[in-house]
Amino acid sequence: MKIYTLHKKQNLPISVEQAWEFLSSPKNLKTITPDYMSFDILSGADRPMYPGQIIQYIVTPVLGIKTKWVTEITHVKDKEYFVDEQRFGPYALWHHKHFIKEIDGGVEMEDIIDYKVPMGILGQMVHPILVRPKLEEIFAYRQKKLIELFGEYK
Repeated sequence: MKIYTLHKKQNLPISVEQAWEFLSSPKNLKTITPDYMSFDILSGADRPMYPGQIIQYIVTPVLGIKTKWVTEITHVKDKEYFVDEQRFGPYALWHHKHFIKEIDGGVEMEDIIDYKVPMGILGQMVHPILVRPKLEEIFAYRQKKLIELFGEYK
């Protein structure tokens, strides 16, 4: 069983409170997801984030194939971190940790995603040519969009 990790950091010139307000609202995920993915929240985003929250999405990650994705917010520490885990969706495992910490002149946001692709050895063969590049593309878009929204950290 091969588990992969994607680790991203980004600094933004905003307060911890601003970062938390934006990142902890599931409704803002659509804003930082590429349009071609047709990201749409079906349910679960009507309240502020809390442990045990179930959020259902429809997303079109590749080849125009619509996929239902269900995540659970498993851990929340106000203005510090939260964790979402896939309960149903395209991955065999998806565990995404979001950390926010104050730094000089802004915040550092850190994402650590541990994931496993489905379909055993076939999934592992497709990972470096399809899955990993797609995740890198999505997080590059997210980084660019956050800079557009909040400015560039100097």
